[in-house]
Amino acid sequence: MTTASFSTASFSTASASSGASVIPSGPTIRADISRPDAATLAAARALPAATLHEAGGRIGVLPSAIKPVAPQFRVCGPAVTVHSPGGDNLWLHRALYVAQPGDVLVVHVNGAYDYGYWGEIMSAAAKACHLGGLVIDGCVRDGGILADFGFPVFARGLCIRGTGKDFGARGWINHPVLLDNLTVHPGDLIVGDTDGVVAVPLARAAEVVALATAREAKEAAIIQRIQAGERTLELYNF
Repeated sequence: MTTASFSTASFSTASASSGASVIPSGPTIRADISRPDAATLAAARALPAATLHEAGGRIGVLPSAIKPVAPQFRVCGPAVTVHSPGGDNLWLHRALYVAQPGDVLVVHVNGAYDYGYWGEIMSAAAKACHLGGLVIDGCVRDGGILADFGFPVFARGLCIRGTGKDFGARGWINHPVLLDNLTVHPGDLIVGDTDGVVAVPLARAAEVVALATAREAKEAAIIQRIQAGERTLELYNF
């Protein structure tokens, strides 16, 4: 792969005359990040977002307005964080080619929610890159088509308003992003389902996944006892 370098003053699209893939780079882009190990990711895929949140000590809740665009969508993978200028999606395009297969783009849009930052073209590109999903604190468009594409998209809602491509605007890839009062760091474990999205700190990912797995087993046993006639008041000593 070759590298497309972006200066601090201006940004331009680099060409790959040799036919090699181009990785965007620049002073605000970090390509190399740490990620949870494969076993932790595999185990996390079977766990609900709420269970991970509870097992970790009620941690990592992303804004509740962020929901799957289609009810069948589920996302699980390491975070590649994107701080995008409001009303502009150029940095999302760049992030597609910084991320690695399985990564989840976690995007902050400076509070400018009501733009269609993502649609069918970008879902097609992300799927071609084998990314794990998109979690954006803003809106997307082409909602019906996104459901058919099968690439998991979590967003605040749908909005048809178009975005710009300002080559002079500053953005960041793989730097911490603040979503409401939660800071998401590059490499954090991201899991989302119909209930919402949780971010588990990278340093705790294996621990929290193990705790969540045990919690799921315990809750399954409790459900069996309830179905057998026991009451929650006695089970939990309320």
